[in-house]
Amino acid sequence: MSRFLAAFLILFLCACGRDGWTIVVGSKNFTESVLLAELIAQQIEARTDLRVERRLNLGGTFLCHQALVAGQIDVYPEYSGTALTAILEQPVQRDHEEVLRIVSQAYRERFAAEWLPPFGFNNTYAIVVREEDAQQRNLTTLSDLARVSKEFGIGFMFEFSERQDGYRGLVETYGFAFRGEPRTMDLGLIYRALRERQIDVGVGSATDGLITALKMRVLDDDKHYFPPYDAAPVARTAALDEHPEVRQALAALGGLFTEQEMRETNYAVDGGQQPVADVVRKLRERKGL
Repeated sequence: MSRFLAAFLILFLCACGRDGWTIVVGSKNFTESVLLAELIAQQIEARTDLRVERRLNLGGTFLCHQALVAGQIDVYPEYSGTALTAILEQPVQRDHEEVLRIVSQAYRERFAAEWLPPFGFNNTYAIVVREEDAQQRNLTTLSDLARVSKEFGIGFMFEFSERQDGYRGLVETYGFAFRGEPRTMDLGLIYRALRERQIDVGVGSATDGLITALKMRVLDDDKHYFPPYDAAPVARTAALDEHPEVRQALAALGGLFTEQEMRETNYAVDGGQQPVADVVRKLRERKGL
């Protein structure tokens, strides 16, 4: 989405008034962000007397951030690594606590916004192999993969070859020497290519639903090459000050969810075609929320 269109949509949102007893929850335009926004919305509805307005699928990072700063949404789910590199334009950092410290301080000072306790999972890059290959070759970590990388072909999205935390640094860190040239493809095709043995190693995201559904294994990044992308609610400080019960309600979500749970939850929507609200309701019930 162009920044011109994003700015136009923000102006449109500004025209939509609301009262002081409504909390507006936004999301980006992909499944996990929508799921997390619905989780935030249901939690506020369950733990407070406030009304919740949902503005889901707003667009990308820039649009959601600008809508938050403009006061047209009160809270949305964001990822620490995205905030660090895309919003703050800071170099890659690999320590979870340091990244959260940097983004929390910067958001308070620059945007009058707060990072609330992270949900508990890290949706960073994931190096994925077929489960049968992992078992046959005893592959648990990326260092294990380095031992046999000459026999394996790798595939990933084009942008992975260009990023600070991308392919070149990965090869240097682990000493990989994959067979042939890397294949670039859309994220949605990587798991199909693995299943059909067009590639042997894929670069995906840690919470992709197809990892579990297609019996893939995520190898442990034992040298901690990839930066953290810890998901958390980001809220306007003014909204939290006006309604401290929102802070308390969302703090109860901190640390509750794992990468595996998010894979299953994402797949319930993308693969099982279940309504987002129903999936989140069941998830909250399982967690005793």
